[in-house]
Amino acid sequence: MPRSTSSWNRSRPRSCRSEAVPRRAIRGGGEGSRGLGKGDTTDPKNLPRPAEHVAIIMDGNGRWATSRGWPRLVGHRRGAERVREIVRACPDLGIRWLTVYAFSTENWKRSTEEVLGLMAIFARYIEREADRLSAEGVRLRFIGDRSRLDPKLQRMMAGIEARTAGGARLNLTVAINYGGRDEIARAMRAVALDVAEGRLRAEEVGEAAVAARLDTAGLPDPDLIIRTSGETRTSNFLPWQAAYAEYEFTPTLWPDFTPQELAAIVARFGNRERRFGGVVNG
Repeated sequence: MPRSTSSWNRSRPRSCRSEAVPRRAIRGGGEGSRGLGKGDTTDPKNLPRPAEHVAIIMDGNGRWATSRGWPRLVGHRRGAERVREIVRACPDLGIRWLTVYAFSTENWKRSTEEVLGLMAIFARYIEREADRLSAEGVRLRFIGDRSRLDPKLQRMMAGIEARTAGGARLNLTVAINYGGRDEIARAMRAVALDVAEGRLRAEEVGEAAVAARLDTAGLPDPDLIIRTSGETRTSNFLPWQAAYAEYEFTPTLWPDFTPQELAAIVARFGNRERRFGGVVNG
């Protein structure tokens, strides 16, 4: 059985421990920085376009652990620590919405030990992060089909959603038992039921009607989607919402993905030209 997180933290090499990131590393005015720190005198008109909604496919936890001779769950625990660091970095990068892919509908195919371990990590994250998220103004929401999850975990998820509902500094969305095709199918069943029961007319069924019945109803579509670990698949993540998103694929495994790398990717995004099917004049 894997060692507990606390004992593993004490025994693992210092280079693998969670590193503190100076705020100036992601707020300073150097090359690649957005220069959004206090006292910055940069003309806002000259700043890169912000990636207000960033979504991340957090991949590579298992490979990170096995490459070091550790159980895969050790990598998942390290990945949870990395989520905490990235969440803290987001507001200083102009990110207002962060969506992370934690567990897909396909991940049930993994070993029972790994699935149970992941569910335990989710529960532990909720328990440990509730106070901090609430205090730091982070609103936490979950998307995905909760019906297959343990009832206790479902109650914990609902509890932290209610507790952080007033947060306005960052909107954090965690996708658990999420699959894009499953989400669209569930939304279409809801549309069909509303039409059958007279709450919606068939001619009223359009993009807005479908979007209103997705798990992400009320959230903006992502501007930028990042996938770590070197894979270049989208893995059934937000297919409806990502129609006009920009993508960035990095070879970095998720436990090694730092706020500095996020800042560099966000800076590159700001220099991209997004036309949404139109033509930019000038």
